[in-house]
Amino acid sequence: MSGPLHFEAPSALDYFTSLVADDASLPLVEAAAAIAQDEYPGLDTQAVLAEIDALADRLKRRIPADAVPVQRLRWLNRFFFQELGFGGNVNNYYDPGNSYLHLVLSTRRGIPITLAVLYIELATQVGLTARGVSFPGHFLVKLKMPQGEVVIDPFTGHSLSREELDDLLLPYKRNRGLLGEFDAPLGLFLQAAQPRDVVARMLRNLKEIHRSAEDWPRLMAVLQRLVVLLPQAWEERRDRGLTYAELGQEAAAVGDLADYLEHAGDAQDRQAITARLSELRRRGAPRLH
Repeated sequence: MSGPLHFEAPSALDYFTSLVADDASLPLVEAAAAIAQDEYPGLDTQAVLAEIDALADRLKRRIPADAVPVQRLRWLNRFFFQELGFGGNVNNYYDPGNSYLHLVLSTRRGIPITLAVLYIELATQVGLTARGVSFPGHFLVKLKMPQGEVVIDPFTGHSLSREELDDLLLPYKRNRGLLGEFDAPLGLFLQAAQPRDVVARMLRNLKEIHRSAEDWPRLMAVLQRLVVLLPQAWEERRDRGLTYAELGQEAAAVGDLADYLEHAGDAQDRQAITARLSELRRRGAPRLH
């Protein structure tokens, strides 16, 4: 008689992999919440979703059934920014906790992108059409209204005029030579961000925090997710390889850096990565006895 069957629970990375497998069904809020499971292994993402749904239910009960979109938007802004008190963490902007959705729910403080994810979910649940915008340097939210689009800064709760958006964009355009005859229209920078891109931007925020701190184990956890999320983004494979090297895992580092060079074409860092790969291969070669 055979023994009892044993099933291993999926790892946090396995769970994340299943969430982001398909663009058409990628659940933005759940995938965003799951990012925190590297730091908080016991985190119940379904409980996080339930907490957000409970907030949405509170708001829905207050909005008259016949309320027009602009009225719904006013109710939402009053509830989110004033009553609940969500806003930017100006005192500790680079705290990794600002990227963990369950902590943002608890503290009511975050960075633009995590605040935007929560705001968009509440907006959607009360019948508004809201999307994230990967604006250079500052994530925004745009809402489709009968009279046109409204752009909200989720960090401050302010509605931004065209002039204010142009001012926000000016340093980016200046640094990239996009002024004068090469000027790019504002609308180009207000395209709706796809869920995969939103999750990638959240992870890259954490990536920069951990890389700046040289926190290689935490950086590795983030890079594992980025490689799963963006399998064709070879620069993430390169960065994972370099992090493997920092962690003393030469064989894994060699595999990633070799993959990068195979797909990177004429990347500017090709010579430097080739030299690093050669060094790692020499280090990993068996000694003769």
